[in-house]
Amino acid sequence: MQILMSMALVAAANAVVLKPVANMHSRPSEEADVVSQAIYANNVRVLEEEGGWAKVRTPDDYTGWMPLSSLRRLGGGEKIYASNGRVAEVESLFANVYREPDVTKHQPLLTVPFETKLEVIHEDNARLRWLEVRLPDDRAGWLQRGDVTLESKPLNVPETILFSKRFLRLPYFWGGASTFGFDCSGFTQMLCRRRGVNIPRDASVQAKWEGAVAVDRADLKPGDLLFFGESRITHTGMYIGDGQFINATTHEHPVVQISDLADPYWAKLFITARRIK
Repeated sequence: MQILMSMALVAAANAVVLKPVANMHSRPSEEADVVSQAIYANNVRVLEEEGGWAKVRTPDDYTGWMPLSSLRRLGGGEKIYASNGRVAEVESLFANVYREPDVTKHQPLLTVPFETKLEVIHEDNARLRWLEVRLPDDRAGWLQRGDVTLESKPLNVPETILFSKRFLRLPYFWGGASTFGFDCSGFTQMLCRRRGVNIPRDASVQAKWEGAVAVDRADLKPGDLLFFGESRITHTGMYIGDGQFINATTHEHPVVQISDLADPYWAKLFITARRIK
């Protein structure tokens, strides 16, 4: 049901993101707090406009404001970007897009984060190292094949845990939802997405999500979602076994890190655990 919901939201999109990472604010102002992010080539729905800003809805059903300059509106009858045909998805932490199939002649056109999806327009058998793509602004670009996958598959729990460690030491960023910087719920949401499961964006909403069931701390299994806070839930991570969990946190070091559930700091804040059905 969650995957179908995401697909429906993408089908309703009327704009595509042009920034490697576009911040989404709580109000139409750079002074407002960042509530989430949309990455390059994400298809979004513009809900309203105000003074050079657009309130958008992302495929995970989250809303926020971003400058109109971060978007390209789709024309009437124009197909949703990267919605069909051959699509390359970035599986490196970052990928450089070049103007030609050469890393030495010019600097990259742009650097895009993990999970960016781009339309493939040419696969040259003479250049097995490269793929030509059409960017959302209609420019052509070249990607190295080693940075992308043409067939993304869901991971099982052991694979997800191994995969999650690729992100260790990436910076913490409030509202972050990309490899340029994650916050706790953005990181956990991404790990679940790699399992083929779309969960809500915020930690407090994730804890109430109907697609998961409560689990006693004594019965934890790898892949369970953990939730922390004082009077309310404000933090989340994924249990990886042996009393440890991986999370994006500002505790001690503001990075993605592995923490110990027995650490007095976390033991005091632990509220509940959930297991995806």
